[in-house]
Amino acid sequence: MAHVRQTRRSLLVSGLLFGIGFVAFVDEAVFHQVLGWHHFYDRSTTEIGLLSDGVFHAFSWFATVGGVFLLADTVRRGGWSPLRWWAAVLVGVGAFQLYDGIVQHKLLRVHQIRSVDDLLPYDLAWNVSAALVLAVGAVLLFVDRRRAATVRS
Repeated sequence: MAHVRQTRRSLLVSGLLFGIGFVAFVDEAVFHQVLGWHHFYDRSTTEIGLLSDGVFHAFSWFATVGGVFLLADTVRRGGWSPLRWWAAVLVGVGAFQLYDGIVQHKLLRVHQIRSVDDLLPYDLAWNVSAALVLAVGAVLLFVDRRRAATVRS
């Protein structure tokens, strides 16, 4: 029973790390590099903004690679559950995006999604989509937990 709990926990952590790293990578690649809407830290010079983007990019890859290695180890031990892992990925994606939208954009004001006069449409799209992804992941984790409890009993 302890092995099953450990395997389920490893899948959860793997999915969370992968989801956080993946969405951070997409954020940095799309919004920072391709669109050029902002840097990770916009309250200083362009050079500091680019340096902060590099650190953020490194963080995203460490999280993604860490999640993949943990997943590989868990699968090697016979603990693959696609529903649980993908649910955790969605929770990681939604939680990171919501954290970014609320804490970094609004509370700390390290950057905004885009420098425009009316931020409301961008903020709503960003935070509502994050909350929806987080909710879908949470519901799938709940379904997986109930399914696992049914299998054990």
